[in-house]
Amino acid sequence: MDKQTEFVLRSMEERDVRFVRLWFTDVLGYLKSVAISPAELESAFEEGIGFDGSAIEGFARVYESDMLAHPDPTTFQLLPWRDQDKPTARMFCDITLPDGSPSYADPRFVLKRALKKAAERGFTFYTHPEIEFYLFSQPVDPSKPPVPVDNGGYFDHTNLTQGSEFRPRTISILEQMGISVEFSHHEAGPGQHEIDLRYADALSTADNIMTFRVVVKEVAAALGIHASFMPKPLADAPGSAMHTHMSLFDGDVNAFYDASDEFHLSSVGKQFVAGVLAHAGEITAVTNQWVNSYSRLASGAEAPSYICWGRNNRSALVRVPGYKPNKGASVRVELRSIDTATNPYLAYALILAAGLDGIDRHMELPPGAEDDVWSLTESGRKALGISPLPKSLDEALNIMERSELVADTLGEHVFDYFLKNKRAEFEEYRRQVTPWELQKFLTVL
Repeated sequence: MDKQTEFVLRSMEERDVRFVRLWFTDVLGYLKSVAISPAELESAFEEGIGFDGSAIEGFARVYESDMLAHPDPTTFQLLPWRDQDKPTARMFCDITLPDGSPSYADPRFVLKRALKKAAERGFTFYTHPEIEFYLFSQPVDPSKPPVPVDNGGYFDHTNLTQGSEFRPRTISILEQMGISVEFSHHEAGPGQHEIDLRYADALSTADNIMTFRVVVKEVAAALGIHASFMPKPLADAPGSAMHTHMSLFDGDVNAFYDASDEFHLSSVGKQFVAGVLAHAGEITAVTNQWVNSYSRLASGAEAPSYICWGRNNRSALVRVPGYKPNKGASVRVELRSIDTATNPYLAYALILAAGLDGIDRHMELPPGAEDDVWSLTESGRKALGISPLPKSLDEALNIMERSELVADTLGEHVFDYFLKNKRAEFEEYRRQVTPWELQKFLTVL
């Protein structure tokens, strides 16, 4: 038994933990949980906890359904919002088949596999997400537009009638769970907020994002409000993004930093961005996996719709933020298309794979876009070599289906299931008659 496992078992006893929740995600990024008693934990570490994989979205077919969840002791944390008289802990799990081999359908394993490929090249992949979401008044009626809890705007100081303690309470819980927060503020939309997590390796970040979503919803519910990570819940307000800052480190050295470059971006950093741009269309079905995601991408403003990069250009798909003097470690790039409802394990795996492909193939970074890309004409964008992102989930899936990089990174099972599930979602969406159609056409046609 390793030291981390011994620490968890000792902590369980010292803190009188009554329940342990074992967490993992399905292919679409929905969190799954099973609770076990402390008496079962040592066995869970040694043998795993069995479950029916055929009952989990995208995990297994009926005839190959037996799977095991193995808790990762490095992710042990108490759940601060639970009854402190009956402490509850949680751990993320790795999923295996009965023979001990990793499950081909486990999104956490998909990311681990991508990180291993980076490690073979000497790189560690770090990410820093800016997570946006909306707070709405209860009750929420899906048949009607939701009501934001405030009418604030960007960076406004608001006194929410129902949730004035929301962000402080959320940040306190996150930090009690070892998740460091860098910033928090009101975003541009009414009731829209943003909390930014500090840099961490991509696997820790993905785990933190899954925890973040649970904490935000738990705190909101306790305050009598509703939190939503829907990419575009309000037609006339900005959508919710998860802009992600990224860098590769070679040991303690930022591989993206070059003091002599105009943008302080190294050849490795430029090749990484070139790879992300080259594969942007192919990975969009995963970074923006819902029908609703494309309503956000079509809205303009700071939601990118075109494949380009720029220096401090917030209309670009990839932005190179300003360099802080004497802080080479801070040089990074920011992907702005990804939204808050993605599966972070799959999204980060594909972004990393795209960037590494750019490095492996020594891709050349095209000229940066200096103008507001939205304000350019279609012919102007074509003249600059700027292509559009997919305009719908259907288009994104068609591009993804032809991608060797996506198929190789996700693995055959996840790739096939994701395409099948998302095509079904789009076909269901196509059959709907929306309120907009009724308002536009019912009385005139």
